[in-house]
Amino acid sequence: MYQLVSLLLRLIDIYSLALVVYALLSWFPGGYESGLGRFLERICEPFLQIFRRLNLNFAGLDFSVLVAMFSLQILSRIIVRLFYLFL
Repeated sequence: MYQLVSLLLRLIDIYSLALVVYALLSWFPGGYESGLGRFLERICEPFLQIFRRLNLNFAGLDFSVLVAMFSLQILSRIIVRLFYLFL
């Protein structure tokens, strides 16, 4: 059971890192057209679309990545608490 929880938490951390890299690609011209950009778009955009529906654009900045990462951190805390609850 511990190994499963540990794996889930690692996957959440890796996905959070992928979201950060995907957001940083917007700073580079043609970043989304690179191989890495296309790969990250395929894995990040479906999750980000959930938060883009909330219209989190302020002053030309899109905060949906930040809210998505915050929700992933909340999910990881819930997983840890449930693990300790059922331990």
